[in-house]
Amino acid sequence: MPEPTCNVNDIALVFEGGGYRTSYTAGMANLLLEKGVHFPLVCGISAGASHTVDFISRDRWRVKAAFTMLPDKMPEAGGLRSLIAGHGYFNADYDYWGCIEDGYMPFDWEAFRADPADLRIQSFAAETGETVVWEKADMPDLRAMMDRVRASSTLPGFMHPIAIDGLTMYDGGLGRGAGIPVRLAEDAGFERMLFVATRPEGYRKNAPSRAERAVFKALSHGMEPLFQAMATRNERYNAEMEHVEELERKGRALVIRPDIVPVKSTTIKTPELLRSYDLGYEQALRDWPRVEEYLFG
Repeated sequence: MPEPTCNVNDIALVFEGGGYRTSYTAGMANLLLEKGVHFPLVCGISAGASHTVDFISRDRWRVKAAFTMLPDKMPEAGGLRSLIAGHGYFNADYDYWGCIEDGYMPFDWEAFRADPADLRIQSFAAETGETVVWEKADMPDLRAMMDRVRASSTLPGFMHPIAIDGLTMYDGGLGRGAGIPVRLAEDAGFERMLFVATRPEGYRKNAPSRAERAVFKALSHGMEPLFQAMATRNERYNAEMEHVEELERKGRALVIRPDIVPVKSTTIKTPELLRSYDLGYEQALRDWPRVEEYLFG
């Protein structure tokens, strides 16, 4: 069997996060796989980090299942019973490693290793405020890879954090770019990118209320960098969206935004997530002509 090669050489694929909203963008990810598109670099933050590694493994089943099937494994995967039992509303121990270990959601590690694409995902170190970026070379085995995907996705208050290199790691959306991964591609030297977003055109984050800031303070457990990252995320996110729109104007980014947002980041009802996936796939089919033109035109 011949080694896979990249047929898109100068464009990075970038996935925004958004919890279970990424059930919608899984449709675009799978259409790109069906069309046989290979990128030299795939980037993602938070739930977008899951899309990143699943896309590189070329596993269309897992791209869809990761954001539609896990709720069928409640309470192991999460929910109120998981929260009451002390595992978090999303049970990170199960959702990233346990589901692989028990065979419910296997990951094709050999296909991931064989694909020539590199990757960038990021996390946030709570004690120092550092944005930590990982690439494929930082993932010598499946467990190391999944630990870093988990670290990129760990929402304060919803999931238990994991320690990597002695630091407590939280959602990469708290770090540089505030959840928008385009800088990961730019820092890797890419002038152009396909950005698959999970928010509609014009979306901006509101400033946190006094009550929300009090919640952030409680969730930070005395780690001031973590509190500041949560408290200022709206400003940083909105500034980053201005940068994305500038990239669009210059022709350096094609941004695929959802026509609708049918679920919330915390939605854990499988029928709703499957409908979200189907709607996202339908939009991907509609958007394919302009995606194809951008990639190959």
